[in-house]
Amino acid sequence: MPQIPEKIHELTVGQLSARSGAAVSALHFYEGKGLITSRRTAGNQRRYSRDTLRRVAFIRAAQRVGIPLATIREALAQLPEERTPTNEDWARLSAAWRTELDERIRQLGRLRDHLTDCIGCGCLSLETCVLSNPDDAFGERMAGSRLLPLRRPAPESDGHGG
Repeated sequence: MPQIPEKIHELTVGQLSARSGAAVSALHFYEGKGLITSRRTAGNQRRYSRDTLRRVAFIRAAQRVGIPLATIREALAQLPEERTPTNEDWARLSAAWRTELDERIRQLGRLRDHLTDCIGCGCLSLETCVLSNPDDAFGERMAGSRLLPLRRPAPESDGHGG
């Protein structure tokens, strides 16, 4: 991994890419989504502060566990600008996601445990399928299949053209 001397306080997009492992296109995407920021030089080149390395690492780690970009952006907005976030900063942000991740783990466990029962059967029964209707959530609210929008039959013509 290329080392960047401590005296350099800003990184080019290429340096940031090399150090973070994120493709240049991904860095541009993150910037377009407001996840990271840069300043422009007189020659219109991007320059990133060194703390952007930590932000990119945070973004990539959060994406790996399935956190949506909008949620990541909200979290990053709470971090201080122009300084490397501390362990306490990261702990505070990640604690907010614990419940969401626990629920996701529970859902993945259910999927894993029942996957062999459902692949290929084609039933997707709303009464019994643990994948399409976990815990019979639809049965508690209504009777019958209600996943598809209700369609009312077209009025029959009365023979008078309308």
